[in-house]
Amino acid sequence: MDEQTDKDWMRKARDHAVAIKGEDPADTPIGAILVLDGVEIARGVNRTDHDCDATAHAEIVTLRAGGPAHGNMRIEGATLYSTLQPCGMCTFACIWAGVSRIVYGAGREDVHEMYFEDRHLSTLDYIADAYKKDLELDGGVLKAECAKLYFGPDDDVPEEMQAND
Repeated sequence: MDEQTDKDWMRKARDHAVAIKGEDPADTPIGAILVLDGVEIARGVNRTDHDCDATAHAEIVTLRAGGPAHGNMRIEGATLYSTLQPCGMCTFACIWAGVSRIVYGAGREDVHEMYFEDRHLSTLDYIADAYKKDLELDGGVLKAECAKLYFGPDDDVPEEMQAND
């Protein structure tokens, strides 16, 4: 896809997150959209707190909706747009779903460390070690717009707020 198309889809993912969860970083407004052949298949937001489900990240919610919408759990050739760099769980879910490309807005260096694993493993590390080498990962699309949704790297976030909602 071209850069403008990526920006358009990322803006839609960001707008969806804001429409559902608002712009308060305490509400973790992560949005994701799954696109195949230029057509939206599914979208979702982070629902971990709402669903009492540690796996209900925006990307997983989107993939769960995308399989039935597509009629198959494998969505070969799809692109997943996420406002925040996907964690390892979400990245591997994309691999299992046959997603060919992940495009994200803010990366782990753009936001508070609370949004990522304590071991400080990057999604890039997961891909490097994965058995599927044809997953493309492009970051930084509308990085500043997306990063505004989250606590910044230097923000003093109270310990009780340091969880993914």
